[in-house]
Amino acid sequence: MFSQLARRAVRPVASAARRQFADAAPAAGLMKLNFNLPQETLYDSVSVKSVVVPGATGEYEVTADHVPIVAELKAGMLTINHEDGEEEKYFVAGGFSLTHEGSTTDIVCPEAVKLDDIDPAAVSKNFEAAKAKAASAEAGSIEAAEAMIEVETNRSMGNALGLTMA
Repeated sequence: MFSQLARRAVRPVASAARRQFADAAPAAGLMKLNFNLPQETLYDSVSVKSVVVPGATGEYEVTADHVPIVAELKAGMLTINHEDGEEEKYFVAGGFSLTHEGSTTDIVCPEAVKLDDIDPAAVSKNFEAAKAKAASAEAGSIEAAEAMIEVETNRSMGNALGLTMA
């Protein structure tokens, strides 16, 4: 379901090059990030300053020497803060974050899309279409449940883009 929604909202772009660096221990104040999707590895033991994670129980930031934690991710924005101050933002469909001793965090998601690659107009259009589909579906039906998933996914994408989704 998310794949179909994401494809409709993602601008066609060339696949970004993966970031891969050596496996050396992170420099002081940095952490190692592994960010994986089923079909590709986006980050493989890359040193970063921090990661802001959309946890199912609330957003939190992981930095070097963070206490070990396992968290379920909700659909939302994942922000990677690089050592040079650059921010890289992804919309994730959910997944898990595992922070280990030694300043290493693993992010595993079924799908992730760079926020810059999402078309706000398509998200708004898809959100309105999903609301209409939900309103016309029979209460308690599979169609109603699927429409509500579309509504909530598009709402989350819109919120990540700073859109007002009502």
